[in-house]
Amino acid sequence: MGKPVTPLLTVDLIIEMRDRPDRLIVLIERKHPPHGWALPGGFVEVGETLEAAAVREAREETSLDVALLVLLGNYSDPARDPRGHTVSAVYIATAAGVPAAADDAASLDVFAPENVPALVFDHGLILTDYLAYRAGTVVAPLRTEP
Repeated sequence: MGKPVTPLLTVDLIIEMRDRPDRLIVLIERKHPPHGWALPGGFVEVGETLEAAAVREAREETSLDVALLVLLGNYSDPARDPRGHTVSAVYIATAAGVPAAADDAASLDVFAPENVPALVFDHGLILTDYLAYRAGTVVAPLRTEP
């Protein structure tokens, strides 16, 4: 039996700025296609845990050292990324300080989570789930239909 072909594994983060009023969140403007605003994140490297990948990606793209708070959910719709099938573990994290765009981020900004620009990938859906979590500690719902 050959090695299975599986989706690529990624992590994404909703970074709450604990030193800003109303827990503003960090979004990046992507340097590479697909261009647009997105949650910080990226691909998990071989030999790396999901959590280590999330902390690394946050540091690489936002220059922030984050503390992971909770796993919001896993997102696996085969159409979530136009480059191919990816599965993402999405974490809620906290950080303080001044974020700075680096690596794959052309720029970044902080936003009230209720008032963000249009987002690429399925990050709008992820943000909707995050807002539900913030409103009542509901974790991301299971989606059995694409």
